[in-house]
Amino acid sequence: KTIVVFGETGAGKSSLINLMAGKEVAKTSPDMLRCTMQWKDYTIGFGGDSYMVFDTIGLEEPQLGIKEYLESVENAYKLIKELDKKGGIDLLLFCVRAGKLTATLQSNYRLFHEFLCEKKVPIVLAVTNLEREKRMEDWWLRNHGIFDKYQIQVCGHACITAANRMEGRQKALYEESRVTIRNLVEEFTADGQKKAWKGGDGLFVSLMRRLKELVAGTPHVKRNDLVSRLTKRCSVSPDVAKQLANMIRQDVG
Repeated sequence: KTIVVFGETGAGKSSLINLMAGKEVAKTSPDMLRCTMQWKDYTIGFGGDSYMVFDTIGLEEPQLGIKEYLESVENAYKLIKELDKKGGIDLLLFCVRAGKLTATLQSNYRLFHEFLCEKKVPIVLAVTNLEREKRMEDWWLRNHGIFDKYQIQVCGHACITAANRMEGRQKALYEESRVTIRNLVEEFTADGQKKAWKGGDGLFVSLMRRLKELVAGTPHVKRNDLVSRLTKRCSVSPDVAKQLANMIRQDVG
């Protein structure tokens, strides 16, 4: 089963993967460097199932410069295309850090769930950094309206701490979090729950085909079609969309 974990740097993606694995398989970056510029994959197992987990960076506008922002989008596209060839994706795991909720949430959600996976892959949310909460789920009761505001709809969520090497109560919360996230993953990757998404003739694939026609010189396809779709669907600025359109043109050229 294939899982794609995405989110901003510092959200706790690597720690989340280690939490699920029950051991340290992913290197964490305390200084929040962009150490996941491409993507990394890990094979982990629990509950009698094996999972291929792909850790990739999401969008980080406006912290990133335009070049890095475009690279992030291109990186996500390449990963999804690669996984499509290998048989599809079973689950999107959107990792966000409590206290760091910005409009970038919506851009990331749209890029992965709507634009790249055409809303056909189940998506769940892991909210990290909740070790100071008396009851971690209380955070969701107070804050779920933020996700409604940004029109982010998920199948399920897990309020957790992925901070290891703690003592006492926080260690107990860490073990509780492992059970919570594993249960969430098992629920939404269960056999018969949903067939793994395969790209086929989907939105992005059809876009690429139209761009190939454009590159081949067919007059009825305009670059502006892609720019328009990127700005509307991914909430990217027109300047970014134009540069991304050029980048994708080179990719199919």
